[in-house]
Amino acid sequence: MSRGYFRSTLVVGLTTFLSRVTGLARDVAYASMVPAAALEVFVLVNQIPNLLRRLFAEGAFSQAFVPVVSEYRTTRSTDEVRGLVDAVAGTLGLLLVAISAIGVIAAPIIVLITAPGFATKDEGQFPLAVEMLRWTFPYVLFVSLTALAGGVLNSYKQFALPALTSVALNLVMIVFAVWLSPYFEQPVVALAVGVFVGGIVQLAMLVPSLLRLGVVRRPRWDLGHEAVRRIARLMGPAIVGSSMGQLSIIISTIIASLLLDGSMTWLYLADRLVEFPLGVFSIALATVILPSLSAQHAQKSADEFSATLSWAVRLVCLIVIPASVALFVIAGPLTVTMYHRREFTAFDVEMTQIALMAYSFALLGWSLIKVLAPGYYARQDTKGPVKVAMRALGLTMALNLIVVSALAATGSLKSQGAHALLALTNGVGAMFNAGWLYLGLRRKQILHRHPGGIALLVKIALASAAMAAFLLWCSGTLQDWLDASTMERIVWLGGLVVGGGALYFAVLFGLGVRLQQFKVQSVVGAAASSPNA
Repeated sequence: MSRGYFRSTLVVGLTTFLSRVTGLARDVAYASMVPAAALEVFVLVNQIPNLLRRLFAEGAFSQAFVPVVSEYRTTRSTDEVRGLVDAVAGTLGLLLVAISAIGVIAAPIIVLITAPGFATKDEGQFPLAVEMLRWTFPYVLFVSLTALAGGVLNSYKQFALPALTSVALNLVMIVFAVWLSPYFEQPVVALAVGVFVGGIVQLAMLVPSLLRLGVVRRPRWDLGHEAVRRIARLMGPAIVGSSMGQLSIIISTIIASLLLDGSMTWLYLADRLVEFPLGVFSIALATVILPSLSAQHAQKSADEFSATLSWAVRLVCLIVIPASVALFVIAGPLTVTMYHRREFTAFDVEMTQIALMAYSFALLGWSLIKVLAPGYYARQDTKGPVKVAMRALGLTMALNLIVVSALAATGSLKSQGAHALLALTNGVGAMFNAGWLYLGLRRKQILHRHPGGIALLVKIALASAAMAAFLLWCSGTLQDWLDASTMERIVWLGGLVVGGGALYFAVLFGLGVRLQQFKVQSVVGAAASSPNA
């Protein structure tokens, strides 16, 4: 069983790797073509539809739709699967058209709510943000329908093409940023138009494959369909749960708009570097296991369900813990290599570096959330993650309130580095969120601890420490990196990554960790007799 998961995860991981590479190229183009103060306007207007994307596409909708369509494929006829897809596509499509229209009309109000600091700035950020939001908001329609098509394809074990849609979007954005932006009166507006065009391209990529499967005949509005009602019931709590995380981001954005000009840009670019390992590995892994977990639950295979989740958690720890450590240690070299050119100054490098160091603490939490949440959603339990998300949001909001109050009391809202505190509070909230999800699965005896799990964590920590020492020894000073040429930076950073990774796995091997320990196998009986259970 693990071989199939490894193969599917590898397929999604490789295509997602290509997506993240082109995404980094896109962000490099942004940083080099547009000053940080102007780029933060695009960061805002791109973030708003993406928040809704995570809510309707990657969040509540996917978490409700994939288990239901997997169940239909397992227990129903082909005609019933077709009826499900037609009803969901038509109903979701019309709802999203209405939401997109409201967003375009209410753009000034949305900008004022999400970035109140723009209204008081002298660089014209507010009217520019309104104009650009009217281009980017309809993206939620295109990307949500893309998610629906991708969910159907994933349920048929077709993972590569849906993952490649992000590559297409990145390529479209690079074309608009590098070649088409000079033809716009305000070049940054070209990025917003690129989002609109990219959304159409993403959806168009999946339609032919969806039609070839024969599961789509004629999308129609059908709120009375049994599966549509069930998905809606499942989405209700999931929307609340997903909203908690998105509300946390909105609150951070509101605060960032009040900070030093460029703060939103520095947070965005740091987050994009964290998203690279998150997307290449953690999201790919979560994408692969959700249909399998859903099928295992439908077949009442509790042992296989637990084994799959346990395997995913161990694999996340193996890969993401050292990745988090590396991001913290070489945040400066990574930022210089990726972004330092043309409009992106040495000061921008320093501000992005400290944001990246703060975000590195969040990577493990976000990754664990990605693989633990499917343990609930595959069982069509959307209420459990909602309760956890609400507690995590409450913690994050409390921390943000403390930060804002302290900065305002000391007159430091515009101080250098204040933005990094927002990244840190989100990281703390993510770690608590993941911890509560894990404990919930353990208490319900859905997830059984794998024998030797604690010993494995100790070995991973020791290997990560050895890697961190190597990176510190060989990375030099930030000024060394600023003085180096682009090619020197690339070669140097490549040596750090390869050398650090090789040392990490060599130490693990020396400590007795073997690939066989990461096979998917039932752990119920073993866990019950293990002293670590």
